[in-house]
Amino acid sequence: MDGREGKKHGHLMMQRRSMLLGTAATLLALSAGLPLARPARASGLRVEKEELKLGFIKLTDMAPLAIAYEKGFFEDEGLFVTLEAQANWKVLLDRVITGELDGAHMLAGQPLAATIGFGTKAHIVTPFSMDLNGNGITVSNAVWKEMKPHLKMQADGKPVHPISANALKPVVQSRKASGKPFNMGMVFPVSTHNYYLRYWLAAGGLHPGFYSTTDTSGQIGADVLLSVTPPPQMPATLEAGTIEGYCVGEPWNQAAVFKGIGVPVITDYEIWKNNPEKVFGITADFAEKNPNTIVTLTKALIRAAEWLDAGGGANRAEAVQILSKPNYVGADAKVIANSMTGTFEYERGDKRDIPDFNVFFRHYATYPYYSDAVWFLTQMRRWGQIAEDKSDAWYADIAKSVYRPDIYLTAAKALVDEKNAAKADFPWDTDGYKSPTSDFIDAIVYDGHRPNAYISSMPLGLKQGQKVSGAKVTSN
Repeated sequence: MDGREGKKHGHLMMQRRSMLLGTAATLLALSAGLPLARPARASGLRVEKEELKLGFIKLTDMAPLAIAYEKGFFEDEGLFVTLEAQANWKVLLDRVITGELDGAHMLAGQPLAATIGFGTKAHIVTPFSMDLNGNGITVSNAVWKEMKPHLKMQADGKPVHPISANALKPVVQSRKASGKPFNMGMVFPVSTHNYYLRYWLAAGGLHPGFYSTTDTSGQIGADVLLSVTPPPQMPATLEAGTIEGYCVGEPWNQAAVFKGIGVPVITDYEIWKNNPEKVFGITADFAEKNPNTIVTLTKALIRAAEWLDAGGGANRAEAVQILSKPNYVGADAKVIANSMTGTFEYERGDKRDIPDFNVFFRHYATYPYYSDAVWFLTQMRRWGQIAEDKSDAWYADIAKSVYRPDIYLTAAKALVDEKNAAKADFPWDTDGYKSPTSDFIDAIVYDGHRPNAYISSMPLGLKQGQKVSGAKVTSN
């Protein structure tokens, strides 16, 4: 039994003793006709469920969960949490839906897709955004060698970044001319990685393929064939030659660099500056039945995120050591540190400063913005996962049914009142929509209030009035 488990055991024993004493006091109160007192937590809230099991995938961006556990933020809220790594994103989602897990680190698209019924049908909500950025796109050494003649170079001989998929296009065309497919990996059909990889390819004139109601491969009409590979298996799958590149979160891009098997060509920060990444997901039913528990859980996660970004990254070295433990990410600390401490290494020896590669609290990273939800829904529609047109109001309604800033702000207010956070750290007056932005690799403007206009502005992808029938795009 390690120190943390021993501390948990001790707390549980104290709780049981308190329960016995409380039972006796209750009986005395009842016999005397006195009103009953309800036990209170440090937060002032009586949680409905004290012991929780939370799931995660072995990625750097599960860090808020690990830090909330290791730094005792869960315990401060009267919560006794078990963190459990999951085999893949589907297993993780299924176990949240069945109640085997009380909540989990999730792909931002998972609560949205489940709620609208793409794949598994269930109403999942999120009160907390776990981070911004944190992903990259890596290609094999062989592909990188073929891309290099098509790149602009700096005076020092290193590539100019960001690198457009235009440089990949001749490689894909060469494969096609010789009758060979060009395969790339992403982690799940509704993952941010799928959508950011698709965005990068499409911005460079490469079609990533459509989905349809009868073909969920996502490869209809594709120039580049995308398929699912679990994150920790990406480097080995690349090395085996099954795929020629992938989009994944850290540390699995840097792992390819350290193993000498691939080169990260672009980060998602360069595809969409300060893009939303993972969320914390729970069922709507669990949230309804355990409102205080969810507020206190959100409080602990906010504190963990703030700790991760405190002091300009002063805690990152400690976080790297924690994440390197086998029960968390389980990768070598040097690999995790390569991106977690404000840098990112592309080709071996080409390490550059990217201070915002992993953002956990700054830029209001933890606030669940409706506009983030709407963006993911637009990409589902763009590539056929949402088969037919929806109104702008539909996008807003789905976003508001899944993303729960009301819970988030309740937690934030409690932290401010307890002097565990500063009022200026939270966006109290937002309507839930970020300002329109062109911070994308193709500079196309995204306005979350106008999803259909945004979808129609894309050179590749479905437009209003279109759907995929068989292997063709048709008009309604």
